[in-house]
Amino acid sequence: MPSVNLSLDPQNPHRKHVPMNSNSHCSGGGGRRLARIIRLVRTAALLMATAFAAKGQQINLPLGSLNPATNTSVRNEVRHAIDKGLAWLEQNQNTNGFWSTPDHPAMTALVLDAFVLRPGRETKSEPAAVQKGYVYLMSCVQPDGGIYQKELQSYNTSVSLMAILLRNRPEDRAAIDMARKFLIGLQVESGDPTNPFNGGIGYGAADKQPDLSNTVLALEAIRYSKPPPDEKIIPAQPDLNWNAAIHFVQCCQNLPGLNSEKWASDDPQNKGGFIYAPGNSLAGETNLPSGKVALRSYGSMGYAGLLSYVYADLKPDDPRVTAVKEWLRTNYTVEENPAMGDQGVYYYYFVMAKALSLSDPGMLETKNGQAVNWREQLALKLINLQQADGSWQNSNGRWWEKDPALDSAFSLIALDMIYNKM
Repeated sequence: MPSVNLSLDPQNPHRKHVPMNSNSHCSGGGGRRLARIIRLVRTAALLMATAFAAKGQQINLPLGSLNPATNTSVRNEVRHAIDKGLAWLEQNQNTNGFWSTPDHPAMTALVLDAFVLRPGRETKSEPAAVQKGYVYLMSCVQPDGGIYQKELQSYNTSVSLMAILLRNRPEDRAAIDMARKFLIGLQVESGDPTNPFNGGIGYGAADKQPDLSNTVLALEAIRYSKPPPDEKIIPAQPDLNWNAAIHFVQCCQNLPGLNSEKWASDDPQNKGGFIYAPGNSLAGETNLPSGKVALRSYGSMGYAGLLSYVYADLKPDDPRVTAVKEWLRTNYTVEENPAMGDQGVYYYYFVMAKALSLSDPGMLETKNGQAVNWREQLALKLINLQQADGSWQNSNGRWWEKDPALDSAFSLIALDMIYNKM
């Protein structure tokens, strides 16, 4: 793999990557699949994660009282930042239709998401840059159904599949069905239901060790690409083993009693939060007063864990869900990726906006009891970080967040979601 590392989440620095017990099964619901996804995304201002909203439910993080009044000035600033950022992306597209690198279609897919979700898109024609980007993306569809070039098959396929779903074209249905089947085939089923890695999904053929970052992306794509009951697919598609997927996710959570792994800690700093993979936290370790060494929970994985439970259809009052909500409430901030600082901070903003848009709290109660307008705080943070040319760029290059196309895509998707609910 080239030096480019296009991560949706802080990843294991020693592995090549881009860039992260229940009987409840994922249910697809009725109606036409693609139209429903677009409707949910646009009305809930959520990129791809509205499983509970589709059922008329919400994941309610601890709130203040009522939704805050719209700040028209901030909303106008957000719209200006989005327009300026998209203009920069249009100017920096490769003539062959991709952004940043031709080796990983996930990068281009993220940029396309930002365009598809842009304000006012309903009254505007599809920009030429978007059309070229989709031509490139569809050229990456492989005979096995995956959407990739050479490696990182799971990551690239998951992110690319969501971009194709958001475009909502009937002629893409065959590619969607094949990509979904491909992702399901990557799930690790060891034969031992107690194995902590059982049910997860890794990067692909060369790296099958599951991690939470790849798993949440795959769960998202598999959930929303599920065909409606009246769609006949020949051959019939298998479904993901959702119980096994839930098992893997909870084995990434610091929650003794529900996670039987010896490393799981219930100390106040880490309880309820998530790590990258069973026994592996990219935020490192911390020594507890008891003498035990705990694996540190961190921000981006906390939101990834919550979203994984949403896609797997866990109830809002499930103890695993309430535990991670409490950790996120306690560690709320827009200044850094908790426990990681500026490492992977743009991915953190992206997944934070997605998870909080899903729960739709107008005011979020923090650990000190203060009610904060998270949308306005995050929007102003991103506006202040935007460069004069319209792009965003992390000064910390870990997980390739010095790539302005990656950081700009993360930022614009977050601002799109914020704008549509302000």
